[in-house]
Amino acid sequence: MSSQDIGLILENSRELDRLRKEQEDILLEINKMHKKLQITPEVVEKPGDTSLAKLKNLYTQAKELSESEVSVSGTLLNQLDALLPSGPPGQQRRRIAKANSAAVYGYIYEHKEAEGNDQKRKRIKADSDISRLSPAVRSQLEACASLKGEQVAARVTGDNAEKDEWFVVKVIHFDRETKEFEVLDEEPGDDEDSGGQRKYKLPMSCIIPFPKRNDLSCVPDFPPGRHVLAVYPGTTALYKATVVSPLRKVTNPSLDRFESKLNYLLEFDDDEEDGALPQRTVPFHKVVPLPEGHRQ
Repeated sequence: MSSQDIGLILENSRELDRLRKEQEDILLEINKMHKKLQITPEVVEKPGDTSLAKLKNLYTQAKELSESEVSVSGTLLNQLDALLPSGPPGQQRRRIAKANSAAVYGYIYEHKEAEGNDQKRKRIKADSDISRLSPAVRSQLEACASLKGEQVAARVTGDNAEKDEWFVVKVIHFDRETKEFEVLDEEPGDDEDSGGQRKYKLPMSCIIPFPKRNDLSCVPDFPPGRHVLAVYPGTTALYKATVVSPLRKVTNPSLDRFESKLNYLLEFDDDEEDGALPQRTVPFHKVVPLPEGHRQ
């Protein structure tokens, strides 16, 4: 075993790290595109839109990076196999293997020290925290963890319930291991046994983030006729509704300074008054896509 052999192993290790980092970046972009298309799927029908072409290009890059990672990993395995002794049997072979391993780790340790403590800390953190998760899963978990303190839409009924009940809740904590949210329904319950505010532990499938009211670049643009899930005015409950008109800007002149808001005009199911469905105004940040298989 020579210094040149160890140097080649380190070089391929760095290349593997680079490929994984690029994969993470690509998958973050893919997730952003998925979120955009989930919120505004009709954008692909607009003339000149390149969303699908960009998504295809991102997937092509991800595939190429994945294939490169497999190739570099195979090369590393072959290099490590070449360092393992093949001749001496039994205890002598184990002693030689142990000696070679000690030499390899010693060389790598010295090399890493030369690269600086900061790089070493990053490496240790990456190995210990997220080494077993794919970049796509890591990105999804990071997005869920970032919802702490935010209000989200939550289905609080079980999969076997006759109807789905959705409420506005506040995220208290997200457990990365169990992939469960701990949320708080801040509105006191109507029944005597509720004891005020309720806490729930819910899987990721029961949570839908609301659009950011201060980030208009990701405002959903649901067309007329689209079914959505929206907060009923004056409550913290969400119900199925139909979009009557697309986003419109509403100005409130009663304030000292005019305030403009983006609102939807909706008709809620089962909201009949005098034989007709009233049209109600709902802010865009309280409207989300209707979940598939919604029961109401």
